[in-house]
Amino acid sequence: MEHVDSIIVGGGIAGLQAAIQLGRYEHKVLVIDAGYGRSTLCRSYHNILGWPDGVSGEELRRLGRLQAEKLGVMFVQDEVVQAVAKGKIGDGFELWGKSGRGYEARTLLLATGLLDRMPELPQLKECLGLTVYVCPDCDGYEIRGRSTIVMGSGDAGAAMALKLRWRTDKLTYVNHQQCAVRSKFLNEMQEKGIHYVAKDIANIIVDAPGSFAGVMLTDGERLQAERGFIAFGGNEVKSDLARQLGADRMENRHIMTDPRSKMTSVPFVWAAGDVGVHAEQVTIAMGEGSQAAIWMNKALLRMNVETNVHKVVIRS
Repeated sequence: MEHVDSIIVGGGIAGLQAAIQLGRYEHKVLVIDAGYGRSTLCRSYHNILGWPDGVSGEELRRLGRLQAEKLGVMFVQDEVVQAVAKGKIGDGFELWGKSGRGYEARTLLLATGLLDRMPELPQLKECLGLTVYVCPDCDGYEIRGRSTIVMGSGDAGAAMALKLRWRTDKLTYVNHQQCAVRSKFLNEMQEKGIHYVAKDIANIIVDAPGSFAGVMLTDGERLQAERGFIAFGGNEVKSDLARQLGADRMENRHIMTDPRSKMTSVPFVWAAGDVGVHAEQVTIAMGEGSQAAIWMNKALLRMNVETNVHKVVIRS
C-alpha cells in the first residue's frame, strides 16, 4: 500500500504546475490523468513567457510531467468517475476510476478543465492553435488584418465575430447548424461589415498540414480565408466530481473557489485552471495550480503536526 499526501485529478497545465510545486515541498503526490483534454488539442500556444515562437500543449504536458517525475510525483492514467468524502471533515476522500481502481486522499485538487464544443469536421483539430483558434484573448493577435472565418453557432458565434472585429475588417461568420441569432447581433454585424452565412460546413480546407485556407459548405460553396476561430458555445465544464463532493458551482458549472487559496466550499478540496471561475488562459492555469499547491502544503503541514502520520493511500 503506497502512502501519498495529495491527489491531483487532471494532468493538464494547472494540475502539472500544482504537482511540481507540491513535489518541491517534498510531499508524496499522485496525479490521476485521463490522458486527454483541452491542452492536448492545441498545436501551439503563442502568449506564454519564454516561448515567442509558440509551444504545443502536448509539449508543455510532456515537459511538465518529466519535471514533476524528477521530484518524485507519481502518475497513473485513469479517469476518475466518482468521489465522496469519508466520515467527518478531515478524514479524507475516496475516488474511483473507470479502471475499477480506488483511491483515498486527505487533500484533493480538481484540475479537470473543460472541453470546447466543436463539430467533427475533417482537418479542424489539426489546425487548432496553428491557424484556427478558440480564445480571442490568447490569439486575437494572430488574425490581425487577415481574412478570418468564425465557425460557430447562434449567438455564441455572432458574439465572437463582433469581439474580433477590431482585429480585422475581413470577417465572415458561418452559422453552422443555423441556430437562431438575435436581431441585435445581426444588425451589429451588418453595421460593422461582418459577412454572415447561415449554412452548414462540410469540411475544412487546408493548403498544407495545419494551415487553414477556408471552409467548404454543404451546398458546395467554398469560402476562402487565412485564419479561423471557433465559437459554438456550450463548452463541457468537467466539474461533476465537484458536484458529487458538494462543492459550490456557478450556473455554468464552473467551480467556485476562495480567491486567495483556491479552496472550494468543501474543506481540503481545491480547484484550479479552466474548471474554476477563470479566464481560459494557460498562464492563469499555471498560476492557479501553484497557488492551490501552496495552500495545500499549509494544510498538509497542519495535518502532519496534528496527526504525525500520513493518512492518504492508494488501493488496488
